[in-house]
Amino acid sequence: MTAEPPPCAPADPRPRAPGFPVPMGACDCHAHIFGPRDRYPYAPGRDYTPPDASLAAYRHLLDSLGMQRGVIVQPSVYGTDNRCTLDAVATLGEDFRAVVVVPPTVSDEELERLHGLGARGVRVNLLFRGGELALVDLRQLAERIQPLRWHLQLLVDVSRFPDLRELLGPLPVDLVFDHLGHPSATAISNPGFKAMLALLRERRAWVKLSGAYRVSGEERPPYPDVRPLVEAVLQAAPDRVLWGSDWPHPAITKPMPNDGDLLDLLGDWVSDESLRRRILVDNPARLYDFGGEDENGCFSA
Repeated sequence: MTAEPPPCAPADPRPRAPGFPVPMGACDCHAHIFGPRDRYPYAPGRDYTPPDASLAAYRHLLDSLGMQRGVIVQPSVYGTDNRCTLDAVATLGEDFRAVVVVPPTVSDEELERLHGLGARGVRVNLLFRGGELALVDLRQLAERIQPLRWHLQLLVDVSRFPDLRELLGPLPVDLVFDHLGHPSATAISNPGFKAMLALLRERRAWVKLSGAYRVSGEERPPYPDVRPLVEAVLQAAPDRVLWGSDWPHPAITKPMPNDGDLLDLLGDWVSDESLRRRILVDNPARLYDFGGEDENGCFSA
């Protein structure tokens, strides 16, 4: 029997507040919930073993950061078993959405059920085991979710696909790239990264400013070598940019950052308050089908 991967390090349990004012209605567009393991077992053959990352800990994170909304993303260790992700969204409430993992053969009835439970996108994993789909399967999946106006969220190293625009551009749904497209920080001139920027400019894609530690060659924040990638993304389409914590930061090999430091990266990258609001509030509200602000200053789905 193959030994399972050793447990990953847990997230910092004492997230600090960021150093800039976070606007009301801000959304963490990329987080995971793990466990309890006896209720939500991990898939065999996975690449990592996360520690439990509970709803209570995630609520504490959002309160510490001053955020009200979130998107729970199905991690690779659960494969197509979306129960943990969907149960989390059901408990967290109407200000939360899910991104799920499904096979291309998923039924229309199941997609409708998932939509009713808060799903607004399907994640395609091209980096880790437990949720892979070949690029040739993407069109079938995209056609299945297009009537629901969902998106495809891609965990992929764009630098490995110089023909990314030709491969993905014809798909009939929006594309969302995790972690700046997951290249190395030196990929600013890489054809695949440039192709992702072209998809952004053509309003075919969105990019998450998340997982800077997965891209950087530096060990600790502020990961200065990532800035050129961020600036290129912001220049391409600031109305298609999102921010995500990537909490609880599974499978990273660098020192565990504090989430306040990670949100402060956004404050460092984006000095304009109106643009930060667009990234944290307005852009996620459009992509994830959130409601707006009412006359009392409250947000509703």
